[in-house]
Amino acid sequence: FRGQRRLHLPPLRASMGAKPSGPPMTQTLTTILAFDILPDGTARPVTEDWPAPAPAGGATWRWLHCDRTAPAFAEWSAQHLPAPVREALLLAETRPRGDPMAEGLMVVLRGMNLNPGEDEEDMIAIRLWVGEKIVVSTRLRRIRALDALREEFEVGHGLPSPGALLARLADALTAPIEEAAGELEDRTDALEEALFEPGGSDGDNPETEVARIARSVLKIRRHLAPQRDAMARLAALETPLIGAAERYGLRGTSLRTTRVVEELDGVRERLMSLRAHVDSIHAARIGRNGYVLSVVAAIFLPLGFLTGLFGVNLGGIPGSSSPTGFFLLSAALVLIGIALWAVLRWRRWF
Repeated sequence: FRGQRRLHLPPLRASMGAKPSGPPMTQTLTTILAFDILPDGTARPVTEDWPAPAPAGGATWRWLHCDRTAPAFAEWSAQHLPAPVREALLLAETRPRGDPMAEGLMVVLRGMNLNPGEDEEDMIAIRLWVGEKIVVSTRLRRIRALDALREEFEVGHGLPSPGALLARLADALTAPIEEAAGELEDRTDALEEALFEPGGSDGDNPETEVARIARSVLKIRRHLAPQRDAMARLAALETPLIGAAERYGLRGTSLRTTRVVEELDGVRERLMSLRAHVDSIHAARIGRNGYVLSVVAAIFLPLGFLTGLFGVNLGGIPGSSSPTGFFLLSAALVLIGIALWAVLRWRRWF
């Protein structure tokens, strides 16, 4: 309108409080472990609230270890990681693997569940995406096999490369598995000694112990067999992410994993033999008990017939009017029983 002052209004987007691009200032990624590794191998904690997918401040590589169920991690991974990598890190059900993916390596390994109050055979998965300058790993439950590695990083002792971290994690996860397999083998040895010693099977129920050991072997081997294949693939990969020293370490871990699988297979075969032995013991015991019952029935069958015959409520029963009739009948039954026992013994029926 003529004669009126024009008002200079701010742009509509700014006046409505539109959000700037990028994550909000209050957004925070809560990590279990977050370290930058410097060229001299020193580990430095990451202090960024919303860390970048690359090392900062002259560091050579970065390690971020997170809870895969945290909502902030889902948002962070959607912004900074390729879609296939993000999906692999967030999967609820997975199996051990070691495959190239999105200019990196997607690795899934499992370790023993050493948390208090839980079954150690319920193995815990750790998922890792190993890139050139970053390692992103996720888990659901605490993996106590990584405690020693965590302590080293917290005091500033890091590892020279992502490949070295991968080799170290594989070694840390394999050691408790070897101990568990050795314990199962020792329990099988003790069970064998108890069963094959004279009277050894008369103690605790051997079927229960065999079933317990077999259950543990089955649960561990179910995850360890594909982990053996994954370790073998990682050791054979020709990639700059894994150096010669790390490849040698992974090859050694692969051989150890193969040996554990072979030990579990041996324990499983021994348990099958023990189960057959226990079944034969029970079959022999049942046959022996049935034989004893048959002998007892052979002796008491005629005696029962005689007592039933003399017990009919009819006239003319011999000795019914005699005061010593009962004693005479009892003595006759005893003599007949002894005679039957002697005949069966003479025929070597028992």
